[in-house]
Amino acid sequence: MIHYHIMKVEKRIIVRFYKASNGKEPVREWLKEQTKENKKLIGEDIKTVENTWPVGIPLVRKLAKDLWEVRTTLEIGKCRVFFTVWQNYMVLLHCIIKKTQKTPKQDFDLAKSRRNNIHSMGVENE
Repeated sequence: MIHYHIMKVEKRIIVRFYKASNGKEPVREWLKEQTKENKKLIGEDIKTVENTWPVGIPLVRKLAKDLWEVRTTLEIGKCRVFFTVWQNYMVLLHCIIKKTQKTPKQDFDLAKSRRNNIHSMGVENE
């Protein structure tokens, strides 16, 4: 008889969704609109970051101080999930499907603004 020992993987950081002052969670809402297959691929990449943080290219790229992106290639394009790390949380700030090589300035600025909110106020929805 063969016995298997299943080892629980300790997460290095815990995912949280950014919550706007109006109570909405833009990344959660964006993910709900994606196909089942795309949600699965994005979710697997986020889970890898949770379990192996810190991690770098090709999965994660640093964009600015306390701002990174998870990079997932989908049939519809390159998905980018912007996040910050605050204490032991990976806070998902914003998501896009990139249409060009460069991250659009408005998306980058929005992610930075949300990062600044987290680092000045903290994560409320624990």
